[in-house]
Amino acid sequence: MVLMLDATAKKLLQIIEAGHPKDLRCAAVRVLGEIGAREPGVTQALRDLLQDPEQEVRLYALEAVGKLRIEQLLSELLTRVSAGGPEAEVAAEAAARLGTKGTRALQGLMHQVAPGLRRRIAAALGVGGTSSAGAAAVEALLDTDPGVVDAAARSLIGEVPAMTAAARRSLADHVLALLRPKGKARLPGTSEAALTRLLAALGDPRGEEIFWARIEPSHSAELRAAALQALGALPHSLGKDRIKALLACAADADFRVAAPAMLLLKDAAVNERTIADWIALLDSPDPAVRRFGIEKLGTRDTKAIAEALMRQVGHPDRNLHAAAVARLGDLKYGPKVFTSALLQSQNADHAWTLARAQAPFAARYSAAVRKRIFAQACKYLEENDRRAEPFFFLLREPDGRAVRDQLEERGLALRKKKDYAKAMIYLRFLARDPSCAESIRFELAACGIRLSEHDLAAESRSADVTLQQFARLVHSHELDPAERLQQARWLQPEDLFYLGFHFAEGDKLEREFGARALKLCVQRSPRSKLAKDAKRKLRSAGLS
Repeated sequence: MVLMLDATAKKLLQIIEAGHPKDLRCAAVRVLGEIGAREPGVTQALRDLLQDPEQEVRLYALEAVGKLRIEQLLSELLTRVSAGGPEAEVAAEAAARLGTKGTRALQGLMHQVAPGLRRRIAAALGVGGTSSAGAAAVEALLDTDPGVVDAAARSLIGEVPAMTAAARRSLADHVLALLRPKGKARLPGTSEAALTRLLAALGDPRGEEIFWARIEPSHSAELRAAALQALGALPHSLGKDRIKALLACAADADFRVAAPAMLLLKDAAVNERTIADWIALLDSPDPAVRRFGIEKLGTRDTKAIAEALMRQVGHPDRNLHAAAVARLGDLKYGPKVFTSALLQSQNADHAWTLARAQAPFAARYSAAVRKRIFAQACKYLEENDRRAEPFFFLLREPDGRAVRDQLEERGLALRKKKDYAKAMIYLRFLARDPSCAESIRFELAACGIRLSEHDLAAESRSADVTLQQFARLVHSHELDPAERLQQARWLQPEDLFYLGFHFAEGDKLEREFGARALKLCVQRSPRSKLAKDAKRKLRSAGLS
């Protein structure tokens, strides 16, 4: 077998000489690195290949030096590392494979090269495959340069699956010792997070307590996230204190901390002792955490939960808004908090959001609740506050006719009290509905006449909206507006004279209406000056 190996090595050495195709030479170098021996001929051949004009050949030669652990070429490897470029990383990995000598040389070189090369050296130590290189890579995790720390951590974690059980145990011992510093000394945050990630990758159960201790808010977000992710990979039990700590993490503003905490809490039970902490999730900065909190609280029905759900209504995240509204609709406290929030709404937009949200449940509201909403809506309507619209929208959803009747009753009651201005507010609001009854439109126009200045000048009459309302009734009606005038005994003679004076100058229908209004004026005040003026207008208009 030895003779065959020597013969094979000689054949490979012939192939790698210049003059053969590059691909063939590269393949020969790779094979030589796998089966070659550390004999003078091989060493010299690889030394020569390190100066080859073909970069690809040089790279394979560097790999072969590392695999064969040829310490005589260490100085050449260190030179390539110091020079930087694409060969530096391969040269550093080759040097790390040379055992203690190569490891120490790389450690010494780290203090002499640029930061970028220091990171490559740290990464190379992590994949060196020797105990000395592994120990050096762990020491690199304590470096002040975050880039070096990250490079070393990535390399070590990548090598963990290929390690033997004994190697994993040894590395875990080293990491645990570093994470349990003696005295008051404390590791840099970046180093502590990297060591935590490495310990998590090793899967050593001895790290559980270390991980739990590092999820507290006093630690950095990076370290807390690493510890939480590590706990997710280990079997663990959740007591009251641990659930409380995880809930604090889930409510954290940094989603790197919140996300793994939610995964750990996914199967945790909600009980009376921790429910206040679960409710706190509904005030988290992240909508995903709030939705998680809603799911975990399930069908629990308390005032505190209803109020917390109410705070989600109107949130920019539409899924969160919908989830909160749906859950509120199932709670007995839902109507109460919905109504309270609506009554305390600060502006019309907020009121609209709340009204639309609770509209599907408005039919369940008690008469007392509807009365409170109606009273506030009327107050806003009288104050010309835009919040009245969403309030009435909510009231109309289950029974629009009842709301209309209430508004009409209120408007007529105010008119009977001779508060015509306030009555018009309600009548005008009702008249906005295209299907508004003719009787309401007459009441609106009649109240307007009572408040009119009765200026007989043509310009004033043409601008009088009330006269325009009467004109529409004259031209389109079910019951003759003159008949309604006859029944409206609360209208005064001056109102009738004003109406008659104006319409006596119109078209046929308007002249007939004007004539009846003037005659009604004479009838109600036969001895007054208005009666004489009315008769005079009838004669001049040819209506007597």
